[in-house]
Amino acid sequence: MFNNIWTIPNAFTLARLLCLPVFLWVLFGLENRVAAAWMLGALGATDWIDGYLARRLNQVSEFGKVFDPTVDRLLFIVAITAIIIDGSIPVWFAIAVLARELLVGAMMAIATVVYKMPRLDVTYWGKLATFLLMFAVPGFLLGNSDMPGADGFQVVAWILGLPGLALSIWTGIAYIPQVRRGVAEGRALRSAQVTRTG
Repeated sequence: MFNNIWTIPNAFTLARLLCLPVFLWVLFGLENRVAAAWMLGALGATDWIDGYLARRLNQVSEFGKVFDPTVDRLLFIVAITAIIIDGSIPVWFAIAVLARELLVGAMMAIATVVYKMPRLDVTYWGKLATFLLMFAVPGFLLGNSDMPGADGFQVVAWILGLPGLALSIWTGIAYIPQVRRGVAEGRALRSAQVTRTG
């Protein structure tokens, strides 16, 4: 897990993580919704770069496979919570997104850490749901700003957000049988190891 931590892709992921306090300062310290929204959109748009670098530079690591999605989920959860506090996003929508992220994240963490489930790759539909929501959330922020065309961003946020939310809930449910199989595989692997060592 902790071999080959210091790689370019992991450094890029760390840099994205360090942008999180800057985003919070821009939103609450400077009270600049427009700049905060564009920054959040940039963080969402660069989500694929660390994975691309890992493959391109042949620097794929077990740590990176865990670190990257963890940072993505943390950025998403903290950003949505901050925008709820700011009052720029419909509360029911934000809570639905957060509930899905927290429940799926907890399910994956418990299955992996406690039951030794092999790591599951994110599905295409899961990535698409995240992509839609990562642009819908800053869209709500822009839609509640004083920039020209703010109403248009509000409309776009709903156009992206509703299918993104529905897709994220559907993929979250679809992960359940995969997790059950993964837990069973982890249990069988542990039993085999105990048998060999016994």
